[in-house]
Formats: sequence, structure tokens, C-alpha cells
Amino acid sequence: MEIQRLGYQPQALYRLDLEVFSVADLRLRAKEELRLTHRYEFHTLVCVTQGTSTQMVDFQSVTCAPGSLLVVRAGQAHNYGPDEEWDGWNLLFRPEFVLPVSTTSHDLKLSLDLERLPEHMVLSDSELRKATDLLQQMREDTLLDAPQEDVHALLRHQLHTLLTRLSILQGRRQTQAPLISPASQRFQRFQQLVDKRFAQWHQVADYANQLGYTEKSLARAVAAAAGTTAKAFIAARINLEAKRLLVHLDMPVATIADQLGFDEATNFSKFFKREVGCTPAEFRRRQRLPYSQTKSG
Repeated sequence: MEIQRLGYQPQALYRLDLEVFSVADLRLRAKEELRLTHRYEFHTLVCVTQGTSTQMVDFQSVTCAPGSLLVVRAGQAHNYGPDEEWDGWNLLFRPEFVLPVSTTSHDLKLSLDLERLPEHMVLSDSELRKATDLLQQMREDTLLDAPQEDVHALLRHQLHTLLTRLSILQGRRQTQAPLISPASQRFQRFQQLVDKRFAQWHQVADYANQLGYTEKSLARAVAAAAGTTAKAFIAARINLEAKRLLVHLDMPVATIADQLGFDEATNFSKFFKREVGCTPAEFRRRQRLPYSQTKSG
């Protein structure tokens, strides 16, 4: 059974492009489907207010406690985890909603704030109160008896306020951190290039040549920043995309292998098993087993 992407699907009669609700409300709405991994077609903020949980973002576990704020962008895979003794807020919005109605250069800056945020932020008690107060207000304002365009305008400004506040907070933390070293800059450029070229370039030499670094200097930069080798970093990015395709699309393994730059499906399967510990088919079956059990139950 193919696991589809999860589109923006508010409840009947709800016509807004942004939705705010508690995790407790989500459990009532989604029930068993809440345990599944989904690949969203919308942006999501998950703000934990009480209890602890271990959630998954792109197959990486994230330990969350009160003050944890997850930023899950459209296209990423997310799972709320098995824990149930926790609560918080969910903010969902279509990617286009973050763009302001007007298109002045000043307004367009606001649309970029989401990209400046890390996947996991930890808010202090006072920061958490400010964020939850705004989320609560947004929740109340989604219920206003007013023209839809007016409510949309209000929510858009509130969303920009929240994202800008979080962006300022993140900027302060970065300012307080030590200055970025040349090695860190090399790693950042490498990371950005891997995100663009991982399906075409599998060798460290390709990236070193493109960036104008020696393989040794690149290796030192990656080891210092990520605690791993450049080769392993590239492999991890390839495998992340492989996992996404295996879980969320009913695509033959051979097609995935070709899409990720492997000449033969057998080479891809060997590579995947060496890095992940199981074959692509086994990984797909394990990830989809809970979905099949839910459907059959």
C-alpha cells in the first residue's frame, strides 16, 4: 500500500489557509493515523508545552520537552512518535500563505524567515509563554465571524510576527556564538552543494574540485563540523532521499536507484544495505507495516 503525501486537509467548512490546534485535539481527529510517518505538503510548527516525546524528522529522532519547537517544512517526513503523555500546539499553513499580499522588498523579507530557522529550537520559559500566547490568539482568531480575506490578513500578520520573533531569537543565538571559522564556512558550502548534487555526484573529489578545496582540507572541515567523513556525509544524504522515496512513493527500487545516480539497482541495494543495515525492500516493508496493520484493523 502506497503511503501518500499528506496534503493540507482541514475539517469540513474550514476555509482558511492556516490552522492552529492542540496536540490533544489532533489525537481526537487523527486517532491511529497520528502514529504514522507522513510527508507534508504544508509547513508545520510543533510547540511542546508539557510532557516529553521523541519525534522523527526525516528519520532522525528529536527528543522534545516543554519549550521544544519543531519546524517541519513542506516535503519533510515527520512522525509524532509513540509517546502520548505530552501536549502542545500545532500550526499548519500552506507554503504560499507565508508570502504577503503585497510584494514590496520589505514584505518579501518576511517570507524568508522560515528558512532561517533550525528544525529544532528550545525556547526559554518566557519565550515559550510569548509563543503560546500568540498561538492561542491565532486559534481564537481563526473562529472570528468576519470576511475570509480579513481573517486571512490578520492571521498572515500574526504568522509573520511569530516567525520574525523566532528568527530574531535565532539570530541572537548565532551572534552570541563564536565567529564562523574558515573550516565552518567550507563545511557550509559543502553541505549546500551536497543538497544540490547528491544524486549526480557520489565522490568527495567531485565536491572538492567544484569548491576549489583539497580533499584533505574538506575532510578536516567536515570532521570538525559534523563529526564524520565527507564520504559518509554524502552517503547519509543519498540514503535520506532513498528513504523518503521508498516510504512515500510506490516506485520500483530500480527506478529509485536510477534517480539517485546508480548505474545498477544491485549497486544501490548493496550501498543502502551497507549504510542502513537492510535492503531497500526490507526498509520499505518495515516502514509500511504499521500502515497496513492500521488499514486492516
